[in-house]
Amino acid sequence: MKNTAKNFMFYVAFVASLGGLLFGFDTAVISGAEKSIQVVYDLSDFSHGFTIAIALIGTIIGAFVCSKPVEKHGRLKALKIIAFLYFVSAVGSAAIIDWYSFLFFRFAGGLAVGASSVVGPMYIAEISPSRWRGRFVAFFQFNIVLGIVLAYFSNYWINGIAHDWQWMLGVEAIPAIAFALLLYTVPESPRWLVKQDREAEARHVIKKVSNADIEQEIHEIKESLVTIGASGEKLFQHKYRKPILYAFLIATFNQLSGINAILYYAPRIFEMSGVFTESAMMQSIVIGLTNLTFTMIGMILIDQVGRKKLLYIGSTGMTLSLALVAKGFYQDAFSGYYMLICLMGFIAFFAISLGAVIWVLISEVFPNNVRSKGQVLGSMTHWVWSALLSWMFPVFIRTGGTFIFSFFAIMMFLSFFFALRLPETKNKSLEQIQKELTN
Repeated sequence: MKNTAKNFMFYVAFVASLGGLLFGFDTAVISGAEKSIQVVYDLSDFSHGFTIAIALIGTIIGAFVCSKPVEKHGRLKALKIIAFLYFVSAVGSAAIIDWYSFLFFRFAGGLAVGASSVVGPMYIAEISPSRWRGRFVAFFQFNIVLGIVLAYFSNYWINGIAHDWQWMLGVEAIPAIAFALLLYTVPESPRWLVKQDREAEARHVIKKVSNADIEQEIHEIKESLVTIGASGEKLFQHKYRKPILYAFLIATFNQLSGINAILYYAPRIFEMSGVFTESAMMQSIVIGLTNLTFTMIGMILIDQVGRKKLLYIGSTGMTLSLALVAKGFYQDAFSGYYMLICLMGFIAFFAISLGAVIWVLISEVFPNNVRSKGQVLGSMTHWVWSALLSWMFPVFIRTGGTFIFSFFAIMMFLSFFFALRLPETKNKSLEQIQKELTN
């Protein structure tokens, strides 16, 4: 790529990935507020879990309903609506003290997160040249992690002031405004433009983001649409069985690692191991910084060593780390920083593998005409598991962490065998991947 095209493509990925930053911030900010929320509303463990999970229920619905609007109105308009939902959720959660109103606004934020997980990676994958696609889509994951880290820092700084949990949730409005404004400076997906018979606009976009043969690129996109079928085609067909299976399993294993439950309840987990509240929040920041550092490493490696090798390394490391956490709970042996070191190991291996690969792979394996539907399937699978685990985690952890962390370790052991069967997609165009997986 010429430097100008590459720089502009980086800018486009940066703007689109701000949806990922808000995704991560919204996901993790609740960790600093969840104990106060339980006290303020006098919630049982089950009701408390539901309060945390309401946003995740929103993510499932947000991921499910966004497919048709994204196909009809385009990726950019969908991203602008998502930015608006993030803003409304942040302001509403901070301003309202009634529990039911709080649930409503957290649900609205969940809609935004779910839709972000579909539209953001899909948009970046469709506009990126194949050589850099993995890195640019992984930049979305990097911003998710950056959002998580910023949420942990924000919680730490705000903790202790009056109405701190409301302020923790409200500061999200600032990046939401920035995201909305910057979306007016980036172009629409060229693949969506071709599907709308707007080839002149598509050529202009391809010229700005790549030095590839523009006519060849347009031809391949049009050929893929003719070969596979129209955009109204159903996803659940025999010819799409492989993309469906790969998307379902990568999303399932991503969440059955326990990552979101651990991020949501990190301070509580550290307190269970004998750490005071303030130190628990600081250790959560360390976890977030570990996640950020190794996500950057994953971004660098994903287009060099490929998706499969990262998953091999990650599944092995996560299995060992989670098994050590389960062992610590079983023996009640949390000397020094045992829990912190084990969870740092888990986060590091997750970040370079399942964390870096999930949104890249889901955005790659589906053909152009059903990509939005396939992205919805992968995202919904991810969020259904996340909602279930986050809802029930307070119940499981109440009796100790041995069972639940052993379960997570077993799932990561099984994910190794999934990686063995996964095709490698690095350095292949979306149309080439389509031919390999649907023939």
